Amino acid sequence: MLELDSESHSNQASETGPQAGTAAREGVRDRNGKMSSGTTKKSRGAKPKPHESKLYDNLVPAYQALWPAVARRRIQHNLNSLNIAAGTKVLEVGVGTGLSLDAYPEHANVTGVDLSESMLAEAEELIEQRGWKHVSVQPMNAEELTFEDASFDLVTSFHTISVVSHPERMMRELVRVCRPGGKILVINHFRSPNPLIARVVDSAGSLTRHLGWRTDLNVDELLNELPIQVMRCQKSNPLSLFRVLIAERKA
Repeated sequence: MLELDSESHSNQASETGPQAGTAAREGVRDRNGKMSSGTTKKSRGAKPKPHESKLYDNLVPAYQALWPAVARRRIQHNLNSLNIAAGTKVLEVGVGTGLSLDAYPEHANVTGVDLSESMLAEAEELIEQRGWKHVSVQPMNAEELTFEDASFDLVTSFHTISVVSHPERMMRELVRVCRPGGKILVINHFRSPNPLIARVVDSAGSLTRHLGWRTDLNVDELLNELPIQVMRCQKSNPLSLFRVLIAERKA
């Protein structure tokens, strides 16, 4: 249901900024759509996990003010390149307050999930304001999606996989819920293959972890042994901090 337009991956401006699309686990839906508390106890001596704190809830106003200027153009450009067909079932993981939702065509059926109830409340308000009948959102853990296998034609995630506790689990879930032949689009910062650049960026890791995201995510390790065919994994321009990953789910 999707076609990849190889001619539309150039002339994009450099932009920076981490996605704050996940936060405290306040509830998830089971496979029957019922809500559960999702509350888990923290073990004594456990390392702090910024993505599980109230930080993101408190940052919603700043997120809404700054994030469009940082990432919207990149997201819109790459979604347009996929030529999303009518009736395409789309899942966005880490939808946050819904700032990327207007990038999807209205002829697609879009579901957005996120851990943050407060951000989802903002997304629901946006959906109501815009009168979008093709979009819905719900709380869910990116590492434990409750959808059946092969439920979606296109699975997307923007600047989210570097803020979860177990990126490999999240990536496996993105692949699992994508149908064979479907597409996966991930935009994120990944560790540079250049050792010098990697060391410089890694030096900021202790700070960025407190802000809720990591700088040392290795894309090769993330994709290792997954049943996907990588179609593209590169920066939109040499100065960008982010890479665009487009892959197809193998049968």
